[in-house]
Amino acid sequence: MAAPQAPILDLKDTDAPSVFQPANLLREARRQRGLDHAEVPAICLLDPDGDMVRHLKRTGRAEAVEHWACYHTEMWRFEQEGVEFGVVGCAVGASFAVLLAEQMFASGCRFLISITSSGQITPVGDGPYFILIDRALRDEGTSYHYLPPSRFAEADPEVLARLTPLVGTAPVAVHRGATWTTDAPYRETEAAIAAHRKAGILAVEMEAAALYAFSRARGCPVACFAHVTNTMAQTEGDFEKGEADGALEALALVAAAGRAWVTGG
Repeated sequence: MAAPQAPILDLKDTDAPSVFQPANLLREARRQRGLDHAEVPAICLLDPDGDMVRHLKRTGRAEAVEHWACYHTEMWRFEQEGVEFGVVGCAVGASFAVLLAEQMFASGCRFLISITSSGQITPVGDGPYFILIDRALRDEGTSYHYLPPSRFAEADPEVLARLTPLVGTAPVAVHRGATWTTDAPYRETEAAIAAHRKAGILAVEMEAAALYAFSRARGCPVACFAHVTNTMAQTEGDFEKGEADGALEALALVAAAGRAWVTGG
């Protein structure tokens, strides 16, 4: 007897156009708030933990993007090694990350990078380190609004081709592999962790599967990195990210990824 389909999959026609368009919301936000219609930086960042944003503001390097018309967030502009970026902090979770991605690309973004703190599933080095996520297990809800059901959401092949050379050449430790995207970090059970480790999953995070599903459905290039900083607090002294809460290494990776995208790898 076949297992019943989860109700969340009912009425999901991923080929049907959306009624609510991000450009229309942004139009109304600009009207209500008296904002100019101008583009955001071509390369944007999602910083779910907010460490990069806090560091940039603390050191006086962040300039507010006043025309960013999002109702929920602030965007900051900065330069890193000659490349301009726009960054939004504290965008935690699949649905919020994709909401912002939709609005960023509707506002002039041409390439999006997400760097999120993540928990180690399969060790690949001494932490903290980064993983260029090439595919993400779809254990969240947002991706199923963008792509038909499948076990993984895959990164865009062109993005991987341009950024994979960072493995072994970036100024920080970067590996490449698969992660597990969850909506419920406090329900990461022992059995699930063991099964995902056996399947070769490297880390668990909360955004990549949804961002990659959005990327493939919309044709918008997205790169997701997992910053492996913890083992789900199973030992005391966990979640140590390094200097400036890991912001310095994350910004070095951002600069390398931005240059690789601009130059084609």
